Amino acid sequence: MAEVFTAFPTAIFNENARIPMLSSDNYAEWKEKVLLTLGGSNLDLVLYVDEPPILTESSTPAAKANYERWERSNRLSLMLIKAHISQSIRGSIPNSDKVKACMKAIDEQFVSSDKALASTLMKRLSSMTFDRSRTVWEHIIEMRDIAAKLKSLELDLFEPFLKKRG
Repeated sequence: MAEVFTAFPTAIFNENARIPMLSSDNYAEWKEKVLLTLGGSNLDLVLYVDEPPILTESSTPAAKANYERWERSNRLSLMLIKAHISQSIRGSIPNSDKVKACMKAIDEQFVSSDKALASTLMKRLSSMTFDRSRTVWEHIIEMRDIAAKLKSLELDLFEPFLKKRG
């Protein structure tokens, strides 16, 4: 019975952690899957712990083990991240040998494109009209799809309406 229990979460993890190739329009999903995979693989240490001091001859065995664990996490995480970035984007991201710096560079690359995408989606959503060329259901589904994309960009649709005027 214990074997089934331990295999079940692994099967769920493997199904949910499929990392798409990072492209111009899937950054939020890509980042979520990368973080899930690194956490599930126990490689996310490098994201939460600063790099330990460089080893010296007088370093203790515990310090050596700590550094080796951090270095392994960094190396494998970088390999996983770089393997899931499309060639067309790879050139626009500065090369880094540390995961934190690499993720920061990728974040910065996509912040401006997320703003442009959000602006485009908001314009599209606000200008949508039902023109009877399709069913009401299809129109509603398209509007919900746009709203979901805006939500994935962490844009609150109602924020401008909730601000108090002073």
